[in-house]
Amino acid sequence: MNRAIGLVVVLLSVAVLAGSADAQSSKPGVEKLYILNCGEGVAGDISRWSPGVNEGKSMDFVDNCYLIKHADGWFLWDTGVPDAVAAMPNGLAPSDPRAVSWHRPKTLAAQLDQLGVKPSDIQAMAVSHTHPDHIGNVEMFPTTMLYVQRAEYDWPGANNEPRFKPEHPVTKLEGDRDVFGDGSVTILSTPGHTPGHQSLLVRLPHTGAVVLSGDAVHFKSNWDNRAVPSLNFSKEQTLASMQRISEVLTKEDAQLWINHDKAQGDSLKMSPEFYD
Repeated sequence: MNRAIGLVVVLLSVAVLAGSADAQSSKPGVEKLYILNCGEGVAGDISRWSPGVNEGKSMDFVDNCYLIKHADGWFLWDTGVPDAVAAMPNGLAPSDPRAVSWHRPKTLAAQLDQLGVKPSDIQAMAVSHTHPDHIGNVEMFPTTMLYVQRAEYDWPGANNEPRFKPEHPVTKLEGDRDVFGDGSVTILSTPGHTPGHQSLLVRLPHTGAVVLSGDAVHFKSNWDNRAVPSLNFSKEQTLASMQRISEVLTKEDAQLWINHDKAQGDSLKMSPEFYD
């Protein structure tokens, strides 16, 4: 009888442990991924991004931000062109006519409000890099922890100005970072476009894995031809980062969402629709 009781206890213990393991494995990570319109523009000469090809050809660009609802809080990737540009009738014209002229049909603030999300609700944020079309609204979130590569943070800006306000909370990375500790949102170090450029791997429960490119690549032909923009910080690092992203795509069976590619962007669901 004692042996029988002991066996029952063991079986019950195994069942409890198995149930606990199932509960842990089914714990939600990323619940929703929203794509926000953070700018639209026209590039005057796309050979800036593909030297020797498409000389003098213009191209429509988009500029997306990404809002992630995780079980442990909200996470924002990139902040786009400054919201103030929405009030400029002619948009934001570049000093170099070959570059991108930006306008904002929607503000980031309005899109967050539509979702019922306040800036103070954003628990953490990261930017792919510190070019103006990606950091334009960082200070809309003055108390939100910012994840940025140390090499990017320490890179001197114009006139040696800092790239962020010194009082903004920051975690300076030196490589990859698992943001929530469960593998669902991982910052990938992909330098080259700038010294501390980074991309983002998001594992969605139904959609699957997605890599958000930042500016590791600007449009699909860049990616297909491994073209390196002439203004990139390092051609060698750019090519190495493209190769790394390619390996991640293969390993994760992931989609590559190219931030500025309008053709691809037009095929994706924009907020308030979402991916899960």
